[in-house]
Amino acid sequence: MKSNGNHSVGLGLLLTVLSGSLLGQVPTPGQANRAIPTATVTASSTQPADASFIIGNDDVLAINVWKEPDLSRSIQVRSDGKISLPLVGEVQAAGRTPVQLELDITAKLQSYVAKPEVTVMVSQINSKKFNILGQVTKPGSYSLALAPTVMDAIATAGGLRDFAKQKTIYILRQNPSGGESRIPFNYKDFIKGKNVNQNVKLEPHDTIVVP
Repeated sequence: MKSNGNHSVGLGLLLTVLSGSLLGQVPTPGQANRAIPTATVTASSTQPADASFIIGNDDVLAINVWKEPDLSRSIQVRSDGKISLPLVGEVQAAGRTPVQLELDITAKLQSYVAKPEVTVMVSQINSKKFNILGQVTKPGSYSLALAPTVMDAIATAGGLRDFAKQKTIYILRQNPSGGESRIPFNYKDFIKGKNVNQNVKLEPHDTIVVP
């Protein structure tokens, strides 16, 4: 009989430990209700690290309104700098930071939604572009997100053509005070490991010319 009593005590302790362990792993109903939506988590990984990022035309925004799936969506900024949302109508997006746009949308939704919680993330940056012209395989306009440096830009454009003047490539850059700067890039020297600093970081609206 003593042996059975010991087994009962041991079993009771084991059940207590297992019960406590499971309770620690399973969220309570209140915790489940406070879970962050999947869309918000996904979008946050694409938001630029710089909180001062300025939204531009053609950028793609992930807009999430808490508990309002019909109002949450991915939307591209139009060429006039605006976006259109249900209930909200047209909102100026270009020239504003994601946080400023969140406040604008929140204010417009307050007439329709009780305590709206809005999150705006930039899921694709298309407004920051550069141009590459001349003797490359695919000249055109490209996103800086794809090619942050001159060498990246040449690779993105499919590389140099056979008759490209590799020593006299240059970048035209607009100066804040007006006019343009001409920044030389000697492709042959760079490939040989010379003057590696000439592989400058591109800025929006730079134009790379490959003679």
